[in-house]
Amino acid sequence: MLPYLTLFSTSFVVAFSGAMMPGPLMTATLSESSRNGPWVGPKMIAGHALLEMALLTALLFGMAPLFKKEFFFILVAFIGGILMIWMAQSMFRSIPKLEINAPVDSGKRMNHYLAGILLSLANPYWIIWWATIGLGYVMNAQKFGIPGIFAFFTGHILGDLVWYTSLSVAIGKGKRFFTRAIYRILLTACATFLVLFALWLIYGGIRKILTTA
Repeated sequence: MLPYLTLFSTSFVVAFSGAMMPGPLMTATLSESSRNGPWVGPKMIAGHALLEMALLTALLFGMAPLFKKEFFFILVAFIGGILMIWMAQSMFRSIPKLEINAPVDSGKRMNHYLAGILLSLANPYWIIWWATIGLGYVMNAQKFGIPGIFAFFTGHILGDLVWYTSLSVAIGKGKRFFTRAIYRILLTACATFLVLFALWLIYGGIRKILTTA
């Protein structure tokens, strides 16, 4: 029992090393929680969890070396960079009109479950985390069979869920603590981070191409 509790508790804590890293998923959670309430975070993580379950299955079936290939990094760099720039420019355009209590436009409602999947894929840090920390955990958990894998994955997802639910509740239910100006500054900072991160990522992809050519 002790090994399973150890896997669960440590993976729960270590999950914050990935969840707390600013990226597309966190930015979208902050933006959407203001308009759609505190359930945005859990919905985003539900989609995120489905993607990670698929990735975990792939790793268990011997696909781990793929995540260390240079061509894979290049692909993620360009696709992820383009998606983040597109998302950032959309945010910049909408920031002047943003209101904390703005009504939801049902015709433009985001599918938060699907967003959890796509925005995770758009974040290269997610791939890097699984290629290093996550892969190490999987190899260790495999020693204890299916119960070990289950303990690791459950702890990991609960860590993500706690962080993103906290963000959604803070924004969705704590609107009285967030003025319109603070909200716009926060989203401007997130959008700026996305642009800088995307440019750095694309630059890294170009360098990989030049060094391997």
